[in-house]
Order: sequence, then structure tokens, then C-alpha cells
Amino acid sequence: MNAFPAAAVKGARVLVVGDIMLDRYWFGEVDRISPEAPVPVVRVARREDRLGGAANVARNIVALGASATLLGVVGDDEAGQKVERLSADDSINARLVVDPLLHTTLKMRVLGRQQQLLRIDFEEHPSSTSLDQLHHVFAAQLALHDIVILSDYAKGALARVELLIQAARERAMPVFVDPKGHSYARYQGATIITPNRSEMQEAVGRWLTEAELESRAQSLRQALDLEALLVTRSEQGMTLFSQDHRFHVDALAHEVFDVSGAGDTVLATLAVMRAAGLDWDDAVRWANRAGGVAVGKLGTSVVTAGELE
Repeated sequence: MNAFPAAAVKGARVLVVGDIMLDRYWFGEVDRISPEAPVPVVRVARREDRLGGAANVARNIVALGASATLLGVVGDDEAGQKVERLSADDSINARLVVDPLLHTTLKMRVLGRQQQLLRIDFEEHPSSTSLDQLHHVFAAQLALHDIVILSDYAKGALARVELLIQAARERAMPVFVDPKGHSYARYQGATIITPNRSEMQEAVGRWLTEAELESRAQSLRQALDLEALLVTRSEQGMTLFSQDHRFHVDALAHEVFDVSGAGDTVLATLAVMRAAGLDWDDAVRWANRAGGVAVGKLGTSVVTAGELE
């Protein structure tokens, strides 16, 4: 593989739109069982907040050396304020829509001895008024960027994703989508979608052979008018399908510690490399390398340019 294209990456400007979350980790020790119920007692020793969802995608973009603008909806609450502070700390240009009736999506994880014991989710969908504001800001930001990422975690920020794709296409802006659900018709006209293996199976059914996967992937790509489709397949690597072309790379991870957030890293790297001028195959190679590094880390994390060189 060629050297990391640092100079080209530095000029890349990526607009990330989608479901913003705060990932909260409570680390502690477990040395007894509760007398109240047969559950472990965790004595919390350390707390850590990290950007999650679309915000983690933006964080990975900046870590690679490119610039990222983050657009999404948060609540007028402590978690929303923390998202704003963490974004500033990571040099992300946050354009957050604050919904006073919304609680910011929060995933709280309790870990003992580096093992996750419990996860508690707080989530609500944004109002129609907040979505109107989001679309207004999106239209104003498009001209300032080279590429758009739509990070869909089915929390409501992309409820009108068709309108976002249409607006980007009118400006000939490439649109990269991390999809959710089984009905991908709403992503019609995007440049590429990046489902993982289980998401792809949910959309097209299970396949028994590589030929069957290729047939279904190409049919889906053509039906959605996509330039390309990337299936991330965990230990089986990832496979790109484009016009009359299939490109596969094997997984590079030596040890899988935690897969959470790895898809964000892959998507961010793929988009940054395309914005830097690389072709699809080379962009996939770099995304695969970044994904291999990400799964060796605990929780939502970033991969830096230095780790890929």
C-alpha cells in the first residue's frame, strides 16, 4: 500500500449529519454480590464520556487529519452540553440543533474488570421543528464541504434522509451512508452505502455463496442508483461492489477486543480517502486497515493517521 496521503487528507472537508450520541463509561471493580439481589456490585473508580454515533464519525475524520463539521440534534441538557464541549475539544466544527423538548441520546455502560456488565440507553426522536432547522443548516453548509456522510442509527435525525440526499445530489456532492433497518429505498441516489454483514442480510436475505452475495449486492446497488456498495463482514474482511467490479480485502485485525464504533471508523476513513482523491479500491484498503486497528480498542474510539502509517 502507498504511503498515507497526509497532504491530500489535510484539505478534505467532510460534513457529517446524523444521530448524535454520548457514550458514557463507568469503570469499576467487582468483588461482591449484592445482598439485595443476585447481581454484582460495581464500585465505580473512573468515569469517561466519549462522542458516539455520528459524532464518533466526525471524531475519526479529525483524527485522520481532515476537517469535519457535525450536524445533528441534541437536547438542552447536561449530555447535550457535554457533546458540545467534547466536539470543541476534538476540533470538530459542531453545528448542533438544540431541541428543548428532547433528551440527548445517551448510552451508559457499566464495566467491571474491562468487561461490560450493563448498558442503559436514553433516547427520544427529535421534533418536526428540529428537523426543519437541521435541513436549513444542512443546505447552508453544503457549499463549504467536499463530501457528505449520513450516519443513521435510527434515532430520528435522518427521518427525512431522502431530502438530504436530493439536496446533495443537486450540488453533485458525494453522499456516503451508514444505513439502518431493512428498507434501503430511502437511501436512493446516494453514492455509496456501507452495511455490515447482518444489516446486509436483513436487507437482501441470507446468502450461501459469494456468487449469491454478489448477485444480490449488485441488484441492490442498481435498484438504489448507487455508485458503489461496501459490505463490512467482520472477520471476513470487506467487499466493495461497483459497476462491473468486485473488490475484496481480508480482515487485518490480529485480536478483536471491541467492535463498537468500528463501523464509524471504517466509514470515516473511506470518505476521507475518497475526498483526498483516492480510487475506491485504495480507499477500501485504508478503511480496512483503520477498522482492524479500531476493533483492538475498548469502546468507541478513533484511529489516527499515525496508527495507519
